Amino acid sequence: MKYYKDFDLTNYNAYRVKAICKNAFFPENEADLTALYTKKQDYVLLGSGHNIICSKPYYDADFIIFNGNFNTLKVDETTSVIEAEAGATILEVSNLAQKHSLSGAEFFYDIPSSVGGAVVMNAGTKEGETKNILTKVRYLDLADMLVKEKHNEDLELSYRNSLFQKQNDKVILKAWFQLQRGNAVDIKSIMEASKARRWEKQPREYPNCGSVYKRPPGRFVGPMLDELGLKGYRVGGAEISKKHSGFIVNVGNATGKDILELIKHTKEQVKAAFGVDLEVEQRII
Repeated sequence: MKYYKDFDLTNYNAYRVKAICKNAFFPENEADLTALYTKKQDYVLLGSGHNIICSKPYYDADFIIFNGNFNTLKVDETTSVIEAEAGATILEVSNLAQKHSLSGAEFFYDIPSSVGGAVVMNAGTKEGETKNILTKVRYLDLADMLVKEKHNEDLELSYRNSLFQKQNDKVILKAWFQLQRGNAVDIKSIMEASKARRWEKQPREYPNCGSVYKRPPGRFVGPMLDELGLKGYRVGGAEISKKHSGFIVNVGNATGKDILELIKHTKEQVKAAFGVDLEVEQRII
């Protein structure tokens, strides 16, 4: 297991906000993770960093990071199941599926997330959600320090939500995805078409963490912000994207404070104009 003191988190959060944590641990296996939690339980968990806002420049805290580690992938050709550790990316899952002519994970291709993060958030697009292919999750239950498994129907999976958001004393270790046999060329074509659609609409040219807000019932966030003239509105180095108002981008040394102030202003404007309470999708740490 790798360990670093005063670890720079700038390249471990997709907003590329400058932040440092007191200690960072990179576990390689379940034994490493269990050993860490046996000592104490107040760690900050960080996956690929694609759905978080670093609110502080310095954290007097210990982080456990799943990024480039804890990322083994296995494919079972007989059952068409991919087994993935929490630190693997869902991009890697989709590429492995395509390589083995397995269909069902195409929508994963251009969602930036770790497997653990995708399960926690029930990550998805218009083409599909994690819950559609997730069959089972293995996790460490901090309540009794036992490793347990739960199947899809027991995970309370809903729009950008799951059991693991509601109960943060459970640490995801591994997930299993049920796919179907398909044609590798057709699968690749679907993946590339999905990516092209998303890149056409989303501001991939600047650091960002994807959609900032959950979609409110009967509404779309982008059009509301456009109507309020908020597209391009800036606080410090954080800007409501000129390409898609549902995104905040770092256009120049944005801080966590900049991003949070921009969110606060946006929520106040939307509430006043439309009576809608925007719910932030991203995790603030």
